[in-house]
Amino acid sequence: MSKEAVEAFDEKCGEIGREMMELRKKLQDMLPQRPLESVEDYALKDQKGAVRLSELFGDKDDLVVIHNMGKGCPMCTTWADGFNGLLPHFEQRMSLVLSSPDEPDVQHDFARSRHWHFRMVSIAGTSFADDLGFAGEHDGRHMLFPGLSVFRKDGEQGLRRVARDYFGPGDVYCPLFATMELLPGGQGDWWPKLSYS
Repeated sequence: MSKEAVEAFDEKCGEIGREMMELRKKLQDMLPQRPLESVEDYALKDQKGAVRLSELFGDKDDLVVIHNMGKGCPMCTTWADGFNGLLPHFEQRMSLVLSSPDEPDVQHDFARSRHWHFRMVSIAGTSFADDLGFAGEHDGRHMLFPGLSVFRKDGEQGLRRVARDYFGPGDVYCPLFATMELLPGGQGDWWPKLSYS
């Protein structure tokens, strides 16, 4: 391929990239207009016992809860690995907590094996994922869906969800897939695993 053909191709890719950035900016401008959604102060569980959603904010006004499908999901583990690496940056601005259906002892052991440092809560026995749109019926089975919810604590208004999004290959929450798109053949038949040994 000639140098001119490569430059023309790169220019077209750059043009599409700029269009994507403009659409992302439009989306970011829209998000603050999302109607605030009241949520109940769910009773969840962590290593110490019962904990309320409102307690997960710590000294912050904003809380991001990662909806994780549990220790058996390689994709959810991949996203969590990424969030863990950025945890010190996140914690300067917000509280970040990972929720999953695993019991607290299982979460603790799995987090240690992955070297995760974020707080974890169990949603086992609660309607948390269902109520927030991260669970439902799929092919006749009750399934959990990965993603995140953003909450704001307001003394007068209580707890509000201000945003939510789902995780999936190619999303903005895991740079792994975006990087693999640049490889010849893209991701190919590669998918994350819990272990590569």
